[in-house]
Amino acid sequence: MAESEPDRIAELQTQIIQLKEAMVSHAVVDQAIGMMVALGRVAPDQGWEVLKDVSQHTNIKLRHIAELILIWGRRGDIPPEIRAALEDALDRYGPTQVPGAAED
Repeated sequence: MAESEPDRIAELQTQIIQLKEAMVSHAVVDQAIGMMVALGRVAPDQGWEVLKDVSQHTNIKLRHIAELILIWGRRGDIPPEIRAALEDALDRYGPTQVPGAAED
């Protein structure tokens, strides 16, 4: 049976919303990778690995981790468990410690 015009319009509107959300999510992740490159002094592919690593070790969606990192860049605060996971990931993938972290 052929799809009705209103059903097709609703389906297309849903797809447009999903595409817009994906574009925003991609931009947020790219910006967080940029922060890892700049602050963590890692290559972009390593920045991606850092975000994935933090996401996996905190059981928080990667996009949310990226959002928290961007908030940290603007406000200077980040939840302690995210900071710890970020420091650990940068130790594995990058040469430096998270800026502002206490020295050992």
